[in-house]
Amino acid sequence: MIKPKRKRPTDTVQLAHSVFADVIKLSEKPVKNPAAVALGRLGGLKGGHARAQKLTKEQRIQSAKKAAQSRWKTKS
Repeated sequence: MIKPKRKRPTDTVQLAHSVFADVIKLSEKPVKNPAAVALGRLGGLKGGHARAQKLTKEQRIQSAKKAAQSRWKTKS
């Protein structure tokens, strides 16, 4: 299938960007498999909740402390 030619911009920066985009194919997005997307979302929606139900109270406390420490850790 032949793509129709589009008009090139006259601005040099826009022209450079359009040429660059054509070269690396920025305009084409990969097509995702809808079945895989649905399965991934289904697992993602129940993952954290199911994990939280499995953990004991002490394990949840320990995990929350570790998360808080990593959030507030200073980067030197």
